[in-house]
Amino acid sequence: MPSKHTARLGALTVAAVCSAVSTVVVTAPAQADAATRTGSVRIHDIQGGTRISPLAGQQVTDVPGVVTGVRTYGSSRGFWFQDTRPDDDPATSEGVFVFTGSTPAVAVGDSVTVSGTVTEYVPGGTSSGNQSVTQISRPTVTVLSGGNPVPAAKAVDARSVPGTYAPQGDPAAGGSVNGLALRPKEYALDFYESLEGMNVKAADVRVVTATDPYTELWATVKPWENRSLRGATVYGSYEDQNTGRLQIQSLGAAADFPDANVGDVLKGTTAGPLDYSQYGGYTLVANRLGKLEPGGLERETTREQTRGELAVATYNVENLDPSDDTFAAHAAAIVNNLRSPDIVALEEIQDDDGATDSGVVDADRTVGKLVEAIEAAGGPAYEWRSISPEDKADGGEPGGNIRQVFLFDPERVSFTDRAGGDATTAVGVTKVRGKARLTASPGRIDPANAAWRNSRKPLVGEFVFRGETVFVVANHFASKGGDQALHSQYQPPARSSETQRHLQATVVNTFVKEILKAQRDADVVVLGDINDYEFSRTTQLLEKDGALWSAIRSLPRNERYTYAYQGNAQVLDQILVSPSVRWSWGWSYDSVHINSEFHDQISDHDPQVLRFRP
Repeated sequence: MPSKHTARLGALTVAAVCSAVSTVVVTAPAQADAATRTGSVRIHDIQGGTRISPLAGQQVTDVPGVVTGVRTYGSSRGFWFQDTRPDDDPATSEGVFVFTGSTPAVAVGDSVTVSGTVTEYVPGGTSSGNQSVTQISRPTVTVLSGGNPVPAAKAVDARSVPGTYAPQGDPAAGGSVNGLALRPKEYALDFYESLEGMNVKAADVRVVTATDPYTELWATVKPWENRSLRGATVYGSYEDQNTGRLQIQSLGAAADFPDANVGDVLKGTTAGPLDYSQYGGYTLVANRLGKLEPGGLERETTREQTRGELAVATYNVENLDPSDDTFAAHAAAIVNNLRSPDIVALEEIQDDDGATDSGVVDADRTVGKLVEAIEAAGGPAYEWRSISPEDKADGGEPGGNIRQVFLFDPERVSFTDRAGGDATTAVGVTKVRGKARLTASPGRIDPANAAWRNSRKPLVGEFVFRGETVFVVANHFASKGGDQALHSQYQPPARSSETQRHLQATVVNTFVKEILKAQRDADVVVLGDINDYEFSRTTQLLEKDGALWSAIRSLPRNERYTYAYQGNAQVLDQILVSPSVRWSWGWSYDSVHINSEFHDQISDHDPQVLRFRP
């Protein structure tokens, strides 16, 4: 059941009914008390005490309840209804979704009976590993009366949501939790599942992932759970998944959904049915939204480097190509928020015709347009270096040929050009008069290695600042695509994408060791979109044998993030440094939050800046 808004939503009205559902409207006065009528099967019998209905695949007849929400948009049209006579088992939900496939002819407050087939629908398909939604399909709906009181919403708050996220999956079922008895007082995922389809409410919730283009946001019902200084909820380990996170959508008009930033508050009550979606798991689909109370969050600005400091930055500009309208905004961010770093490693620079699959691989127009915009914004006249990839060999958006690019300020730093680097030639390290040097600059690290199959190859270059050589390696490791979600039915979820990043980290670590073998005190900066956390095995392999150290760990734990996803502020972008940089005097690191916390972001990544004295 896709969760994305596809059309503007209007008032809930009775509409024409297609063959997917039969509706009988009963208007007799004698039916005024029909909300209390019983059937042979109740909703809690359908939901059962596990994630899979004990009646899955079976027909049910005249299941009673009151409509609590109606979804009239997208491919998952239908309604939620809830029993007014609950049982005394906290594990069995009293609400369920009825999939009609067309605009349902019911309204909130209608007392109905529903007959149909109990099914388990897996958003995203069974291969996604997602949990399923219990629903009634191919329904026959009888409306008994209208205007009935909606069952009181169940509170979802810091007291009701357990502190442990999920149970351990059953090894006999491949790690699935589907067959386990729900323990809603022990596990957050069990608690949410025990409310699937029911009317729930959350009060005064703080936004922890800004409103996205699909009119969704994430809030937390646990205001102090791993809170950052700016109001985010920080993801600090695989064992601490932040149980208070809850996705919020709306059953109202998409145009009326608030443009919220991290730290804003939905003041008052937000209430509606609890759904489960492919794009975030348990979701409060609100027919009542709290009033947005802005938190006043502002974009950060880092300090300017001093005369003797070299400033090196990394910035993922999210599939930038000449057709985009974000060049001026990116330029302003680099000049004003990053204070014009001496070296900027850019990720996701696309070729000159963007995603058009034309065989074009060069990015002169793309980079040239950005350089011009930076100068127009009052920044330096940056020069740049890069290596164009082979067509469609580096992953990313098909036809886009994304790559890393070095910008550098020639008034502050020089680039050591050394011929020989191309898309397929591996750069090497030699030792000349006791100093390490690259065989090609710019160059690519081991591009034929299987670790880089359909992925970006690292770009390395030699820079000179105040007479000292600095080696910079720009990276964009393989994405997390294909990993199971935190809310997966498999616990712990599988992170299959790690395999390639582990190989990539090993290749980069080996290359850095070659530089350090040639020159023990070489200044090496490895940076970019690593697509993995500072506590991950990927980072450990980059740091192996002390060759590198991730500078984001110099920040307090509640300030370590560069990206926001499904309510978790997390680290994907990193700057790692060799021992000579780490132990140098007075270096500093800053994750500059200009994108990840804002609904009007120009990239989904925050840039980082390292300043040190080579």
